[in-house]
Amino acid sequence: MSLHFLRTGDHYPMSDPFGAPRFETICAHHAEDPSKYLGAIVPPIFQNSIFELPDAETFTNRASSGRYEYSRVANPTTDILEAKLAALERTDAARCFGSGDAAIAAAIFHSVSAGDHIVAVETSYGPTRQILGEYLKKFNVSVTYVKGTCTQQFADAILPNTKLFYLESPSSIVFHLQNLREVRALAKAHGIITVADNSWASPYFQNPCEFGIDIVVHSATKYLGGHSDIVAGVLAGKQEHLSAIKELEGTLLGGILDPFASWLMLRGLRTLSVRLDRHQQSALAVARYLEDHPRIKNVNYPGLESHPQRELAKSQLRGSSGLLSFEFKDGTAEVSNKFVNALRYFRIAVSWGGYESLAIPISVPEGHRELEVVPTSKMSWGSRLHIGLENIDDILEDLDQALKK
Repeated sequence: MSLHFLRTGDHYPMSDPFGAPRFETICAHHAEDPSKYLGAIVPPIFQNSIFELPDAETFTNRASSGRYEYSRVANPTTDILEAKLAALERTDAARCFGSGDAAIAAAIFHSVSAGDHIVAVETSYGPTRQILGEYLKKFNVSVTYVKGTCTQQFADAILPNTKLFYLESPSSIVFHLQNLREVRALAKAHGIITVADNSWASPYFQNPCEFGIDIVVHSATKYLGGHSDIVAGVLAGKQEHLSAIKELEGTLLGGILDPFASWLMLRGLRTLSVRLDRHQQSALAVARYLEDHPRIKNVNYPGLESHPQRELAKSQLRGSSGLLSFEFKDGTAEVSNKFVNALRYFRIAVSWGGYESLAIPISVPEGHRELEVVPTSKMSWGSRLHIGLENIDDILEDLDQALKK
């Protein structure tokens, strides 16, 4: 028997007589229909590159046939994942990519053309700044970096050719927030597209599209995967943008997510809310512990009551994840390295968002301007910590013994 799977615009919807399902129920059931897969509760992995078409006429008209043909364009396993992610982000559609960087690049390339101007948060993810400030130079695209903590900073940076506001709230390392509603209103008044990286909060704690943001970015390697076993990226947003991205940057540039990685992310999503509740609980305990420690100068964590943008955090975020940073009072590179090396349960590794605790040494220039070139004497050293799912008492004891060394 030959099975021909049709692509449907609503991705196998589930009837819901009681109203829209809540977050955890979306993670468990949305866009899944066991009857389509011989009753399999867990959707199968369509680990194949091509799909058979029933006849030559369908092949000739395959672009409009609604059938699967090639996994670079669409795949049944990935379609389920994309429908689920769109629902979690409370937006129209989603597209998965082979890495967070691929998703970021696709969002930026979609939003600008040669000669355009971008306003971006200065403490955005490092590779994002490389794309904006280095790669796009070859297309005569310019960028102005702003701290982003005040909407007026965006207004002051607008030029006649400004086409994109690139946001990251909270931002990398120092966790500055932007007022998403105000920045979006400013952008709309000037015909500017807004893109926001939501990797830190995840859709469990923040939905930028609820504040009007056009496109949401995720490094799905982090919390959406959650097990440090996939590399992936996601864009979610308004249909007008996602349809164009799927057709061009999503298909032509080839940065697709492999079906097996899609299946692994579907597995990760089932425990997303449970994991993030635990990450938040433990990270807040660590942040409070560090804030009270005599050797710590400053703790950067939006979940703290002392965070300088606490009221904005409460208005935009439903919670705080497991990533934070701190600076030593006697902050030198040597001190930071010794602290990280002394930790027992924290791995020294890039990325974050998995089940395990991680620690790396960091330096922050005075004024928290990551892009400035400053003398080493002006650098404040500390550590970026991702608080994993280990027992919180073990984590705190580990931090305590490392700080004593």
